[in-house]
Amino acid sequence: MSREFLWYIPNTVLAGHRGDDTVDGWGSLDYSVELALRAEANGFGGALIGTGWGRPDAFTIATAIAARTTTFAPLVAIRPGYWHPAHFASAAATLDQLSRGRLLVNVVTGADDVLAYGDVELDKSSRYERTREFMQLVRRLWQEEDVSFDGQYFSVEHSTLEPRPDGDGPKLYFGGASAAAEEVAAEEADVQLFWGEPLDGIAERIERLKLLSEKLGREHAPLEYGLRITTLVRDTSEEAWRDAEAKVAELAGKPSLSALHNAASAEGQRRLTDLADRGEVLDSCLYTAPSRYGGEGAGTTWLVGSAAEVASALQKYRDLGVSQFILSDTPYLSEVSRIGEQVLPLLRVS
Repeated sequence: MSREFLWYIPNTVLAGHRGDDTVDGWGSLDYSVELALRAEANGFGGALIGTGWGRPDAFTIATAIAARTTTFAPLVAIRPGYWHPAHFASAAATLDQLSRGRLLVNVVTGADDVLAYGDVELDKSSRYERTREFMQLVRRLWQEEDVSFDGQYFSVEHSTLEPRPDGDGPKLYFGGASAAAEEVAAEEADVQLFWGEPLDGIAERIERLKLLSEKLGREHAPLEYGLRITTLVRDTSEEAWRDAEAKVAELAGKPSLSALHNAASAEGQRRLTDLADRGEVLDSCLYTAPSRYGGEGAGTTWLVGSAAEVASALQKYRDLGVSQFILSDTPYLSEVSRIGEQVLPLLRVS
């Protein structure tokens, strides 16, 4: 099973995530497994499972889903500070072995309610330095015996994992658009994830990351690139844009979302929010209007259109060097089937 295309599993307590209309069973294991099985059946290699304090634990959910699927690879979002690297390396190696190599890891550095789970407040630069250490130590524990490490944030003495993963261990995905984040990606990540920026922005970032990798003396395999974006697809372009505009109107009518919207919270989010000033539609079908009304992350910009139009837009990112895609739209259960049946086949034959 190719892992070029992944879906998204929302692990929130409250229903209604990004407008999803599911009520019965939301947040249950049965719902998450059904979504994973639909992703598996419709050509997706797995799905991202997000993280954040106040949400169900992503690693626990991933373990339960892996036990009830066959080829599905959970991309588990985790945070340094929430996990000690040795504890995480052991848990991940165990799940990787039990699932026969299906685990993927998304290392998240952005701000969270750190005091609630006993972490410490760090400035952005320090958070990324800690993430660098975390990734370095986790890799060593996956690949070496008798590891001793004495860093600024983490240390271990004579540490050997049992079991260790086959090969180099799970692939490490990583996001972040600041200079500090890009240095960590260029040195330590396997996959740099981008939000839904226009083609020129993605091309610029890929070129900068390639140069950084050379400058910093990257020791791992060449950095890969991924895109996390909402894909709103309908039978016709007209229908897709009508539904997209209706969804944005609904966002605009929910002031609570705008109140929570903080465009300055991260460099990547600021870049997305600024896109709306360039135009409501960029490239062929990149819709920026959601950012004006509280869209965050993958909800900030959407690719909107028919299956052929959205597939064509995704192919243009692929032509730039993006090799992995995390897609989603709501309702999650119906849209994973639609995207899998209508969009993915167009990309696999292109």
